[in-house]
Amino acid sequence: MKNQVIKIFGNIIAIYIATALFSEISAATTTTIVVAGFILWLVNITIRPLLTLITIPINLLTLGLFSLIINTWMVMLVGRLIEGFYIQGFWAAFGLAILVAFFNIILGKMLKSK
Repeated sequence: MKNQVIKIFGNIIAIYIATALFSEISAATTTTIVVAGFILWLVNITIRPLLTLITIPINLLTLGLFSLIINTWMVMLVGRLIEGFYIQGFWAAFGLAILVAFFNIILGKMLKSK
């Protein structure tokens, strides 16, 4: 349970920073950012495993790099689902997917070391 809360928190931080870094990503309010982080977590635990299973051959051929594309698709899906959270274009979603992965790794390592 603690790991899931860390992932949600990492999503929220990444989305907040992405709205500041990328002009193509915007959120209407901070509540929208929190909801987007939570919905991204839900999408990642429900839809992402199925997509990962379906794309195992492509993932093997690309040595796992296709997982970044799957993460980008999940971010783009969240952008479509939430009113007030806008992601304009693939590359902005790709940047946000990398930020989400980065913050989840960093937060996981920080809390694991304690």
